[in-house]
Amino acid sequence: MKILVITEQREGNWNRASFETLSAAQQMAADAGATLVAAVVGKGVAALAGELSGFQVEEVLQIEHDLLEKYTPDGYSLASAQVIAHEKPELVLLPHTYQVRDFAPKLAASLGKGMIADCVGCRHEGGRFVFVRQMFQGKTAVDVTFQGEPPWFASFQTGAFRADLLKPHAAGKAPVRNVNVELKPEQIRTKPLELFREAKQAVDLTQAPIIVAIGRGIKEPANIPQAQKLAALLGGELAASRPICDEGWLPMDRQIGSSGQTVAPKLYLALGISGAIQHVVGMKGSRTIVAINKDANAPIFEVADYGIVGDIFEIIPALTEELEKTKAS
Repeated sequence: MKILVITEQREGNWNRASFETLSAAQQMAADAGATLVAAVVGKGVAALAGELSGFQVEEVLQIEHDLLEKYTPDGYSLASAQVIAHEKPELVLLPHTYQVRDFAPKLAASLGKGMIADCVGCRHEGGRFVFVRQMFQGKTAVDVTFQGEPPWFASFQTGAFRADLLKPHAAGKAPVRNVNVELKPEQIRTKPLELFREAKQAVDLTQAPIIVAIGRGIKEPANIPQAQKLAALLGGELAASRPICDEGWLPMDRQIGSSGQTVAPKLYLALGISGAIQHVVGMKGSRTIVAINKDANAPIFEVADYGIVGDIFEIIPALTEELEKTKAS
């Protein structure tokens, strides 16, 4: 079996979710005894291909064309289809990003295949892969498998796998191979305009290594600066559960959960968050979760690595004081 991972980059910059998907693929290839190949698509991507070659893959495919310099669903689906036809992988994996949601269903449909999207897990049993998807805003999970002949397509949710578990290439570098694709201007039916960028005040919490999140337990907006100061001392970002953003106490770009951002930081500190499933699905992939709540039966403790039953208005000042002492010394 051959597994192909199609990574994502924009203007020479990686989407970090690509490495999470590659990490998942490494585990899957090891479990199934499969060959793993990674691909990068665009123009002028030699440096990115070289970076990919440092990870444990059989080889890296460098797919370049003038018409791939800017992302278009036509260009990426046509180029990917040609690569798949030439390389003949049984399984194609992608990160579940906005870009992938745009072109991957088109790609799969053009080949007459289905796609299992937004997966949070995968296992190999009975000689086949079983993918795990969440349903009803994370309230339940289902096992899904493919029917029919390959190639099969699947994408993984951000935060479902840990990029820091990526294995380096045993020999230092995997070979990089150029793959030629044929594209014509008339095949590209859309014209890319300037890349959309969010407002300056918006924050990408998916890139934060440390997140301090607040919930209803913060009680009122006047108490938020305490948590904000703690986040700053930790070198992290302030976030919140949905009720806080719905009240307008923090902007919506700070919301974590099924209707907000999905994150997987090194440390997630939950302050006064009960742990409703809609919030948990957005942060349960965090490497270390520390929860502080005065309710010993709060659901957040079920996913926490460390839990403190106590008053956040006693614990936040104590943590802040200790951190200030450490920085002063």
